[in-house]
Amino acid sequence: MNIHHAVADYERWLGGRLPLIAADLIIKHRLMREGAFPFLRGTYFRWAQRWPATCRDLLDAPVVLAVGDLHVENFGTWRDAEGRLVWGINDFDEVWRLPYTNDLVRLAVSVALAADASDLRLGIKDATTILLSGYRESLAAGGQPVVLAERHHALRKIAVSRLRNPEEFWAKLDAATPMRGVLPREARSALAKLWPSRALPWRVAHRIAGVGSLGRQRFVALADWRGGRIAREAKGLAVSAAAWASGSRRVGRTLYATALDRAVRCADPFVTVHEGWIARRLAPDCSRIELASLPRDRSERHLLHAMGWETANVHLGSASARTLLADLERRPKNWLVRAAAAMSDDVLEDFAGWRAGPASAKGRPAGRD
Repeated sequence: MNIHHAVADYERWLGGRLPLIAADLIIKHRLMREGAFPFLRGTYFRWAQRWPATCRDLLDAPVVLAVGDLHVENFGTWRDAEGRLVWGINDFDEVWRLPYTNDLVRLAVSVALAADASDLRLGIKDATTILLSGYRESLAAGGQPVVLAERHHALRKIAVSRLRNPEEFWAKLDAATPMRGVLPREARSALAKLWPSRALPWRVAHRIAGVGSLGRQRFVALADWRGGRIAREAKGLAVSAAAWASGSRRVGRTLYATALDRAVRCADPFVTVHEGWIARRLAPDCSRIELASLPRDRSERHLLHAMGWETANVHLGSASARTLLADLERRPKNWLVRAAAAMSDDVLEDFAGWRAGPASAKGRPAGRD
């Protein structure tokens, strides 16, 4: 099927599993036309469909609880139970049991496609070398969370630089459209569990954020508490798009919480999965980091090395370091460069088809206002 048929088919499938918002899908489709990188972010389902054929020689790699939809803007910061600032992967919506190679190839492709939009200066060959170096070193060390308090000075400088303007953060949340209608019972319950006081009054707005999850119900709850602002978010959760791509009738269950629990990680105590919803705290220092927000003098080598390291932290929750290192050793020297180049071509082909318009695709996205 072409990209337009794939989009329509996936959205029908997803719409059979959770409510979709048609207006947000329209925004998503527009963002997908703006560049190859946002297109990649918005079409993990298509990646899951195409990568097994394009990277057939990588399918024999050890299977892990893979992030699936891994890319360079799927990283952020949060506070752990000790109040320390932690950096790492912050979106596990598409977790699935896949060869570990899936995450590394997708991360490398995202570096290549994000280069123009984010002014990344490293070429794909250097980028893959650095990603693999961070991945291997993390495996050899048995993994270690990336805590920004005492170590990781270069990464801490990169991360903290975009945390200095809380006014802009709260202004953006305040601009969210007030919710119309009744908040789903499960979402209300998920949010209520995260407030510091049951008696705290809070207001809810419809939140539009990201690209890949646009179309799902997403709410932000805002409150004033003891002299400051606090916010919580609830987002609808569905099984990974990899289930759609496999064509299996046995869809399975979401693996979001499982991946979080098993990863080598300093957990965010405010991230919970509750009755089909992901709930979390939002704050200026607890959010995804966009490449465009990073300082111009950032050290890209440190950043990509840390991304490779953190990817291994997640994979170590479901596979041994010895197994993963042994598989890496037997692979050809340039396997990641070649795979990233091949998948980049696939993504760019689909992107061109998406921008050209639905020549023969029929139907419209499944959704509701």
